[in-house]
Amino acid sequence: MNIVDLHVHSNKSDGSMKPSELVGLAVEKGLSAFALTDHDTTEGIAEAANAAWEYNRRLSKGEIGPLPNGQSPISLEVIPGIEFSTEYKKKDIHIVGLYIDYEASFFKEKIRAFVDARTIRNKKMCENLQEAGIDISYEKLQETFPGSVITRGHYAKYLFNQGYVKTMPDAFERYVGDHTKYFVPREKVTPSQAVQLIRKAKGFPVLAHPPLYHMSNGDLDTLVKSLADDGLLGIEAIYSTYQQSDERQMRSLANKYGLCISGGSDFHGGTKPGLELATGYGKLRVPEDVLLRIKTVLEQANQSENLEKHL
Repeated sequence: MNIVDLHVHSNKSDGSMKPSELVGLAVEKGLSAFALTDHDTTEGIAEAANAAWEYNRRLSKGEIGPLPNGQSPISLEVIPGIEFSTEYKKKDIHIVGLYIDYEASFFKEKIRAFVDARTIRNKKMCENLQEAGIDISYEKLQETFPGSVITRGHYAKYLFNQGYVKTMPDAFERYVGDHTKYFVPREKVTPSQAVQLIRKAKGFPVLAHPPLYHMSNGDLDTLVKSLADDGLLGIEAIYSTYQQSDERQMRSLANKYGLCISGGSDFHGGTKPGLELATGYGKLRVPEDVLLRIKTVLEQANQSENLEKHL
């Protein structure tokens, strides 16, 4: 059975690899599909899709030889996706969207609004860090990470590269974490709004890595039930850092509310050392059957909504 990875980041947000480089790595890993789910941006999707198209073209013409491990190469699908950072009861909740119509005009406008909100936050954070004696500005961040939506991961990398901290986790602990005096929260949408936006864009909304939010079972159940009513279609039940008990709980929640399971590595390249595409920390495996089920449910959901519009 082929494997997939439905949660991947590039350097268009806080990953370290170019979208086209991810395609090459996905081929080496033997993936049949991966979803590019950068934070609040879709800027890397076209590059990744074009690289995959060229690879598949060469594969069909017999121009691609065996992989380094000796296995035969297979075709690769790049799934257009996104990961929204939302806020719920003062917690940062992430909603992944798969198969979004990222070229839709309303969707592009909403993304621009998210980027504008980040820009305002980033300029203020830079001012705060300057007051702490750090040589930083929003313009310097843009020069250092061209073409990227600036996230706190970029701040951490900048502070590390400039010698202000010994490790990137130290940067979060001292300068850019939620509880530091330099942190500036940005205006965020709610999980419900993110789910509804993804569905409006004909996409498949997934509640990402719920165990990482450290919610009580009751609060998580309430959130999932509410989001399911709003159009949530999946829960990330397979993830790099999960224990077996986490996966069992996520599968149980998905079954309770009639949701699909999804899964992915949350690969960031060098930003998360030791975390590999496709395999996470070594034990991750997302079978292609997971994606096939997602495709079926998404098609049914879109057909149902189209039918309702014409009634």
